[in-house]
Amino acid sequence: MNDTGNLMQTSKWPLLPATLLSIALLAAAKPTSSTWQLGPFTRPTNAPIITPNKASLFTDPIAKTPIHWESLHTFNPAAIVRDNKIYVLYRAEDDSGKMQIGEHTSRLGLATSTDGITFTRLPEPVFYPAPDAQQSREWPGGVEDPRIVESDSEAGNPGQRYVLTYTQWNRITYSIGIATSPDLQHWTKHGPAFLGASNGKYDSLKYKSGGIVTQLKNNRLIAARINGRYWLYWGEGAIHLATSTDLIHWTPVEGVKGTPAEVLTKRPGHFDSGFPEVGPPPILTEAGIVVLYNGKNDPAHGDPALGANAYAAGQALFDAQNPAHLIARNEAPSLKPEQPYEKTGQYVAGTTFAEGLVRFHNKWFLYYGCADSAVGVVTAP
Repeated sequence: MNDTGNLMQTSKWPLLPATLLSIALLAAAKPTSSTWQLGPFTRPTNAPIITPNKASLFTDPIAKTPIHWESLHTFNPAAIVRDNKIYVLYRAEDDSGKMQIGEHTSRLGLATSTDGITFTRLPEPVFYPAPDAQQSREWPGGVEDPRIVESDSEAGNPGQRYVLTYTQWNRITYSIGIATSPDLQHWTKHGPAFLGASNGKYDSLKYKSGGIVTQLKNNRLIAARINGRYWLYWGEGAIHLATSTDLIHWTPVEGVKGTPAEVLTKRPGHFDSGFPEVGPPPILTEAGIVVLYNGKNDPAHGDPALGANAYAAGQALFDAQNPAHLIARNEAPSLKPEQPYEKTGQYVAGTTFAEGLVRFHNKWFLYYGCADSAVGVVTAP
């Protein structure tokens, strides 16, 4: 059950900073059209832009042996603009473990592009399980499904210019991990996002998929403060909220039942009939907060135009003053499996799983995972 109504009745929301007042006034009324949405998106190329490389070798610091770290699958990418290039952090699976989803070790590779389509990648991963404080949470499953934002100057530490949310997976449990970096190659891990929140209430929670709300500034998406706080949309099954004052330590927003409030839930007959799951970092716009999300199609009660259990990407609009208040969401997906490499792969039901969004050369570039096997891109003016 959606808990947003109860949340609104029992929560006290601080007044907006003056710089956001005009945005809040625009967001107060429900839009009468779909002009708030990004897109329409088109494919600049009918082929994946990052695919597995069986030749890549990396000496794993835990196994202490050379690993073909991106030999099986390369998918579910994050993206950021830096030095007039697009940087993509992509999930790469090695050839270890059982030949089934979730049973390989995942690491993150880094690729750069001057046009957003043709990429040059580093020969070794830049983020991976290691003999560190997070090993027990990340080994042997790995680090998965990144989203990335650039911090604002108010966040403080120069070493925290980039903030990464990712899934920590040890093949038993999972959580959203937080990491920071000054340059996208050297990373500091801070552990689970909710660790210690509400007196440890969420320390054992299984949760994934977190996107920090951003604003477009100088053609870069920068972490945004709303009501004096940063906001994180998170979760699969239903989408929830969390807040932070430092981009590292997060506390879930709760409803009257003392559980995380659900702000976006599944819809029968639609592409998100199975459940919604957070996509790339949301964007604060003049119309409100635009949340791109991924929907799983329910086999019995879903969209008949999509295959059973297929993933497609849609958009929802939330109030800029109250990020828990849903204003609108699109009826049809903005991106769905259409090409052969999107319709089948490691995930046989087909997937266009959006995770990376940037503004570059006056276009939007949306990066997504193709059937848990490759990386694709679509663009919009």
